[in-house]
Formats: sequence, structure tokens, C-alpha cells
Amino acid sequence: MTKRKPLVIVTRKLPPMVETRMRELFDARLNETDEPFGKDELIAAMQQADVLVPTVTDRLSKEVIDAAGEQLRLIANFGTGVDNIDVSAATARGITVTNTPGVLTEDTADMTMALILAVSRRLIEGAQVLREEGGKWPGWSPTWMLGHRIWGKRLGIVGMGRIGQALARRARAFGMQVHYHNRNRLHPDLESELEATWWESLDQMLARMDVISVNCPHTPGTYHLLSARRLKLLQPHAIIVNTARGEIIDEAAMMKMLLAGELGGIGLDVFEHEPAVNPRLLECKNAVLLPHMGSATIEGRMDMGEKVIINIRAFMDGHTPPDRVLPEML
Repeated sequence: MTKRKPLVIVTRKLPPMVETRMRELFDARLNETDEPFGKDELIAAMQQADVLVPTVTDRLSKEVIDAAGEQLRLIANFGTGVDNIDVSAATARGITVTNTPGVLTEDTADMTMALILAVSRRLIEGAQVLREEGGKWPGWSPTWMLGHRIWGKRLGIVGMGRIGQALARRARAFGMQVHYHNRNRLHPDLESELEATWWESLDQMLARMDVISVNCPHTPGTYHLLSARRLKLLQPHAIIVNTARGEIIDEAAMMKMLLAGELGGIGLDVFEHEPAVNPRLLECKNAVLLPHMGSATIEGRMDMGEKVIINIRAFMDGHTPPDRVLPEML
């Protein structure tokens, strides 16, 4: 008797090769339009699917998860962060949750380094001058469009996981001094390899850095980790870069300081109320803003899709999926 293929419902459009592979392996119901699912659509999908493949844009609250059908056994998240999923509620219902760790490390670290350079050297401002002037500009001047060198500057990394470590390696290649704050200190050998200085106190590190990069996950414990009080500890020339999650920074407080000239600049790939962007941020010349592009590479998306498929196949074969997420891990 032929074994029934699991019904896998995917909430967003994925790379063609990933979707083709899913069609081959599963009874895959794909999102051809790429329109995000609303709450009712998510609940309807979870009442039908054996496996749901959501993304960061899908909010799977306890209410949504509790409305799922008894047949839903796996939520295979297309993404590393799982702050969009109430993992505790899923676990209580006997639903396994997986993610796609490790595959976006280098891409996100590249984007973080690019933002540090773009803000420090005013790259976006310079490009806009040429476009706004139709390619005409008055020519080189000793005092025009001056930014700051990053060589020798102190970089404070908030969250020294895979991405933080990859950023540290890039920063060292650019001659930056690497500092970090992490819940747990790195092994001495790794700390020596990265030439990184650990700060037990986040407050003390923030007060002494030229550049702050946010690279920790968003959890209840890191919500507004960079609060209004902590942001006030930064030096007026300091730059903040965030490629993690917008909720980690008190965005309103940061914007207020930026407009008041109390920060040197910001580079954001994520926003607190994403996809909404505060229009006042768009007015700031010393703000480089990107539409959540940190992991947006063809290679990265393909690797994410492969991870999702591996997790689904392992689970359906009766094995523990390699990227299972448990509440205590968060």
C-alpha cells in the first residue's frame, strides 16, 4: 500500500527549485501569489496541513496554534529566528517546531559589515547626490562629503553567536578593535582567535564603543535590550547597526537621539514595527535603511529551503529533525 504523502502548506513563495523539490516529495500546497497569509488564512491552513512552512512574516500566536487541527504535527519555519512562533504553545500541543540555523551566517555578516561601511563613509548620501543632480556634481573638494574611517575604531557586538563571530572576523580584517557582550563568554581559544574583548556589563561596553552592532536573537529577554536609558550611554559620534530584529532596540528613543544629533548615524535592515517604517527615519541623512535584505541571497534561500525539506523528511520518517527548537533553547 502506497504511503500517503504529507500535506505541506507553504505560506510564501519560495525559490523555484525548492518548490519543485517539495512537489516531488510532498503533497505541497504552495503560495503562487506570494501574498502574506492573514490570521484566518493561517488558521485555515493549520486546520488542514500535516506540516506548515511559515516565514518570519507569519505570526503564530498561542491563539492561532490552539486553533490548529489535530493532524498538524510539524511547523517547519523557513527562517532562523522563531520569534514569530509561540514555541511553548506549539510544544504543549505536541507540535514540533524547526528552523534553519547556520545557513544565513555569512550573508548576514556581509550585510552588517556593508552597513557599517555605508554609514561611516556616507555611501548612500554620495550616490544620491549624483542621481539627484543628474550625474553632475561640482567635483572633488577637500572638505566635501567627509565620513569617518573604520580602521582602528572600536566595534561592540551585542550577541556573539554565529553571526557575531562572522562579523568579528570581517571587522578584524578592516582593522577594527572587536569587543562583545554575550550572555556566556566565548572559549578562550575562540576569543583569542577573534582578538575579541568580552564585557560582562553591556552598559560599560556601550559607553566606550564607536560602532554598536546588534546580532542577538529577539526573545522576551532581549526586547528593548537597547533601551532609552542604554542608548543614552552611547557617545555622540557612535553608530548603531541592526541586522537582527527591530524589537531589540527602542526605535522611538533611537530616532529621537538621531534627530537631536546625539548619535553619529544608524544602519538598519530591520524595524520595530516591520514592515512599517517610521517616516521620520526616512528624513535622516545619516540613516541607512534597508528592507530586511540581510539574508537575501539566492544561495541563502536555497540553503534554507534544503534545511526545511531535511527537517520535514526526518520528522516524517520518525526521526528527530536536526533543527528542532525547544522552549528551553529560547
